[in-house]
Amino acid sequence: MKRLAATLALLATTASAQSITPPTDTATQEAIRLIDAWADAGQVYGRWPAYSVAIGHHGRLLWSKGYGTVDAAKIVPAKGDTIYSICSISKLFTAVAVMQQWEAGKLRLDEPVTTYLPWAAPKPDGRDSIPVTLRALLTHSAGVQRDSDVGNWTGPNYLFPTRDHLQAEISQHEPLYPVGRTYQYSNIGVTLAGEAAVAVSGRDYNSLVTSGIIAPLGLNDTRPDHPYQLLGTRMAVGWSPLDRAGNRTLLSRFDAKAITPAAGFTSTAEDLVRFGLWQIGLLAQETAPAKPDVLKPSTLREMHRIQFIDKVNYGSWGLGFFNEDADEGHYIGHDGSCPGYHTAMLIRPDSETAVAVMTTDNHETWDDTTTVHKLLDARRAHAWKGPAPVTARLEDYAGRYTNNTWNNETIILPWNGGLVTLDLPDPKAAEHLSYLKPIAQDRFRRIAKDGSEMHEVTFKRDASGRVVAKEEYYNRSVREVK
Repeated sequence: MKRLAATLALLATTASAQSITPPTDTATQEAIRLIDAWADAGQVYGRWPAYSVAIGHHGRLLWSKGYGTVDAAKIVPAKGDTIYSICSISKLFTAVAVMQQWEAGKLRLDEPVTTYLPWAAPKPDGRDSIPVTLRALLTHSAGVQRDSDVGNWTGPNYLFPTRDHLQAEISQHEPLYPVGRTYQYSNIGVTLAGEAAVAVSGRDYNSLVTSGIIAPLGLNDTRPDHPYQLLGTRMAVGWSPLDRAGNRTLLSRFDAKAITPAAGFTSTAEDLVRFGLWQIGLLAQETAPAKPDVLKPSTLREMHRIQFIDKVNYGSWGLGFFNEDADEGHYIGHDGSCPGYHTAMLIRPDSETAVAVMTTDNHETWDDTTTVHKLLDARRAHAWKGPAPVTARLEDYAGRYTNNTWNNETIILPWNGGLVTLDLPDPKAAEHLSYLKPIAQDRFRRIAKDGSEMHEVTFKRDASGRVVAKEEYYNRSVREVK
């Protein structure tokens, strides 16, 4: 009976984790509406084959959406739960698995990794260096080789090592740098950390991460492999970058094999946000949960804490997690880049927000992910200076506007009792928002960056009363009316 109760509890948690709870506050609703328009324009004008975005806040998955298509025939629409290869985000799951074994007392972060993997000693090169440790491997400061000698990311075949080959090749390669001196991103390094967790647990890697992390967190679409049977339906196909003629080619499937702990997972934007929300919730706890959790709060805090910085080579790392300080707050997470896929998941514990962005293009998604965070911030923090805006039927003005000269399109949407405008597409959207404050029907004031009121902007209606254009400086932009 106890086992049945535990199973039912896990199923209930998993089912709950899969639901989307739309935001009820106007600020978040308006921000997401703008994010939707921004993401749609980015996908269309960037010609990204598939593009998915998900947002979570205060412990809830609020919204997700897909743009473009996931199949080779370009028919099946992308969704928020479309499966993508997440490549290097795999490292976060491996880092959690390592720290679970650390909590159990089976691993020590500053013990030489050869204590657990006798075969993992690199070829001596004569330079003075401390031993390679798990802490060094998880912070990319171990100086070990980046990838295997079999080819890895070289197309069209994308060859990856077997475990036997990996074990045999480690001793044949000199380290790139002495330990602890230089940030050197390394798929081999995190793979070795995962191998150490496997060695002390007595379990294979897939079962270690599936039963220990993925299942308890209800991440039903996250796997330490590629479900190619779902390719073109639930899983997006991978495309090459555009060539000079504007064409793409389908890329070959790949199997990361022994490098799975560093680059072999697949997931969805929704699942990655759930993974991020779990972290935010765990960090908020002052004591360990009454029921067993995936990690203790103190362990996750230690993983997030910056433990190695290389300002020359741009590395700022916790244990497996990238940690970047920005004006708006701390970003913690990871991105992933591999043939045909680019993904990112970043949390902001200060705002209790998790965002994931995924695409099947060479378009980098890290900046897109921070942009979504910033657009949410912009609406939450927005306030008008001076008199309150005049009440207006703002939905009358919402839509896309074009002038066929200066930009592709301008989106205008309701925003805190006024309007927000943004030229699209715009990779730095949060820096270029502009606001219109209503002063009468169809009349607005452009707002300066310091919040002061500027010149007048007017909207024009047709005989039926529909808004059909915006006029500013005597120049007209036409509203798309459906």
